[in-house]
Amino acid sequence: MTELNVAAAPWRAGVIQDFARSELFDRTFEEGMTLVEETAAYLDGAGRHDSKILSRNAALAYASESMRLTTRLMQVASWLLVQRAVKEGEMAAEAACAENYRLGLEAGEPAAVEDLPFGLVNLLQRSERLYERVRHLDKRMYLEAAADEEAPRPVQAQFDRLSAAFGVA
Repeated sequence: MTELNVAAAPWRAGVIQDFARSELFDRTFEEGMTLVEETAAYLDGAGRHDSKILSRNAALAYASESMRLTTRLMQVASWLLVQRAVKEGEMAAEAACAENYRLGLEAGEPAAVEDLPFGLVNLLQRSERLYERVRHLDKRMYLEAAADEEAPRPVQAQFDRLSAAFGVA
């Protein structure tokens, strides 16, 4: 994946800064941080109790899905914190374009949720919806911009050839 060159497209830095200052960002940030807190409280509290009464297979699924949940939320929280750093002027929009700040891909297949406690399933579903929204934002703000900058421009190529052929400036 290619890193976005904001110097080549200064308008992209403006898009990133505008998003960081938007109401959409504020709502998404609040939702993400609230979900992180709710998840931590559940896993440290009711989730511990819930996991102790599960069958062996369900307990393994619980452990796997709780790890997937925390990993997903850590990725989202990291992405949101980078955007907040841009908003507060602690990080340049150009720096936020670095590949290491992009949202990672989720790995593996989810376990069957039929035997999992409702509290965990609820958090999994909410985190997945949030992750997908943030992934969409990340793609729109960073990855599509990089692809746009590198995409072949056939019409421009034809104009360039005509200009070269006829000596038009």
